[in-house]
Amino acid sequence: MKKFIIILPMFFISCFQVWSQGTAPQLGDVAPSFTAETTNGKLHFPGDYSGSWKILFSHPADFTPVCSSEILELGVLQDDFNKLGTKLVVLSTDALDKHNQWIASMETIRYKDREPVKLKFPLVADEDHLISKKYGMIHTNTNTTRDVRGVFIIDPSNKVRALFYYPMEVGRNMDEIKRTLVALQTADQAHVLTPANWRPGDDVLVNATKTEATTSKPTDPNVYQIVWYMTFKKMN
Repeated sequence: MKKFIIILPMFFISCFQVWSQGTAPQLGDVAPSFTAETTNGKLHFPGDYSGSWKILFSHPADFTPVCSSEILELGVLQDDFNKLGTKLVVLSTDALDKHNQWIASMETIRYKDREPVKLKFPLVADEDHLISKKYGMIHTNTNTTRDVRGVFIIDPSNKVRALFYYPMEVGRNMDEIKRTLVALQTADQAHVLTPANWRPGDDVLVNATKTEATTSKPTDPNVYQIVWYMTFKKMN
């Protein structure tokens, strides 16, 4: 009996790897859509939240220490995000029943000596990993069934405006995610840029000209230059 050996070219292997773990949307892409069951009922994302800013969080697993700390911190800030016109959505590959049990437990915790928080945002069940693959949340060199800690900030027109990935071992800074959201909203509303370490209320940057020769001195008293390619505008 003859034996046959099939050698797959690297192109096909690479294509399979992309399909199996998914490719994350890039900046400016329309957020991939999905319909899923959540702890707040069925969700059509991002369509149900069109016209609002949205932040989609992925986490590795329910009833785990780092994830629990993140959800509790997010719960503390959920009203702040609501005032910023932003919907929060959390997703993992766990089942809906497990999500509900986890929420019920977390809503009894006095985390950092705070009063227990009622979690208002939905947790999405993604047992078949279809959503996770659409968003490139499963990084197979880390885990083949659990999401990494991903964050996707999506604007009112459903475009991806910022994305972050954190390793399994490191919890996210919710204040930094909120700061990034406010920076994006400020940039859109005022047509400006935000410098490093910018905080709401700080001065912002305006688009610079391409050469020193074409740069003119500001005439607006609220605008100042520290060098020809760095022009600031006062926000207060």
